[in-house]
Order: sequence, then C-alpha cells, then structure tokens
Amino acid sequence: MGNALRKPDTIDVTPAFTQADADALNARFDGVDAPTMLSALFGEGLLGKTAVVSSFGTESAVLLHLVAKADPTVPVVFVDTLKMFPETLAYRDTLVATLGIENSWTVEPDPAAIAGQDEKGMRWSYDPDGCCEIRKVEPLARAKVGLDSWISGRKAFQSQTRQNIARFEVEDGRMKVNPLGDWVKSDLETYFGQHDLPRHPLEAQGYPSIGCQPCTSKVMPGEDPRAGRWRGWDKVECGIHVSTPGEDPIF
Repeated sequence: MGNALRKPDTIDVTPAFTQADADALNARFDGVDAPTMLSALFGEGLLGKTAVVSSFGTESAVLLHLVAKADPTVPVVFVDTLKMFPETLAYRDTLVATLGIENSWTVEPDPAAIAGQDEKGMRWSYDPDGCCEIRKVEPLARAKVGLDSWISGRKAFQSQTRQNIARFEVEDGRMKVNPLGDWVKSDLETYFGQHDLPRHPLEAQGYPSIGCQPCTSKVMPGEDPRAGRWRGWDKVECGIHVSTPGEDPIF
C-alpha cells in the first residue's frame, strides 16, 4: 500500500465490557442514525481501544466512509488470507487513500501454521472451515489482542445467520459494534450514490459478495447475493462471526 501499515500494540488489556454495557448502549442509541452514533462513541471514548475490521468487499466503503467522517484516526484492520483477489487488494488501497483513513494495517496468517497445516495451499478445496480457521479466524484473534472493542460491517439482510443483529454485542468481554446491522441493500446503494464512493472492481462482473479467490464464484441472476461464497459446501460464514461450539448463536 502507499501508506505505511502499523501493526497493533501487543499489550493485552483484559476487556471488561458486560452484557449490561451492551444493553445500555443499545438503549441509548435506539433510533439514532449511524453517523451520529459513531461520532458520540468516538468523541466520548465509549468503546475504549477500538478498531474497524474490514474485508474491503463490495459494501465495505459505506462503513469505512462513516467511520472516517466521524474519526479518521480509528484503526482499520484487514485480514489478508494470502488467497485474496488482486482486485480486493487494489480496492483496499483505493479506499484507504480516497477516504483519508489515517491508520490502516494488515494481519496475515501465521507462517508456521501455513507450513504445518496448508503447505500446498489447497486446504480450501477439502476443508474450508480449517482453511478459514488458520487464514482468517486466528489472524483476526491475534489482531484483536489489546482491543476493548471492534466494529463490524455485518448487516441483517445478508443471510439467515445474521438475522436480528443488535448494534452492540459482547464477545469474550469485548464490545462488538454493528453500525449497519439494520441497514438494507437500498440504504447502502443510496449512500454509495450520495457520497460517490468507489465500487469494488469485481462487483460489476457478477460478484456481489467477495471473499477469498478460490472460494468465491460469480452469482447468477436470481441467486442469493452470497450464493457464490463456498459454493457447493454447507458453509455460510468464515468463522469470525460464529459462536464457539456449545454456545448459543450470537445472531
């Protein structure tokens, strides 16, 4: 990227948010628009040490623009699985520069994990869950060390697993914020147009939802927008937004 990437501090501060904290924030910001909410959250320091986690996919520009307008110094984290489309990496660079994001950094898989568990780089073809675990879930968990909260771009309309998303959730004592949880596709399209935001270069080619290159295919007319993700597998999430075994789903 053109601008220097700064890795996060590695001092682990035990998160201290509780469900009561999430409930209080949900009540306070009920009915408040996302820009106003984000300005208050950052201005009052309500999230502690926070960062945005972005896939730099087809809808990512909306959340990144909202955050950059509220506070361009809020860090933006990108997990590069080393299996990304070149167009996604270029789009990341474009958005960082265009939106004036001042602190962006990339986290990658642990080389030892790749060497030991995916030496040939083909694990996606027979164990996509395991591939996501070492290439996405573990790197993000490492990136979140020391954060009190993180900001997600999840929207309820994206899939059945994302229904009833609260704006504020708690995971392992860390606040998780979903500013766009109640937005629908038309809201996103309107925002793109109003602010003339750049589009992901693959979107016009039939990719409404974009993940890693081997596990993302074009979506045909009439198909669900996420039909091209892990096509042929009983899989709809990478694992970042899925509760651990034995727990109730967080969605």
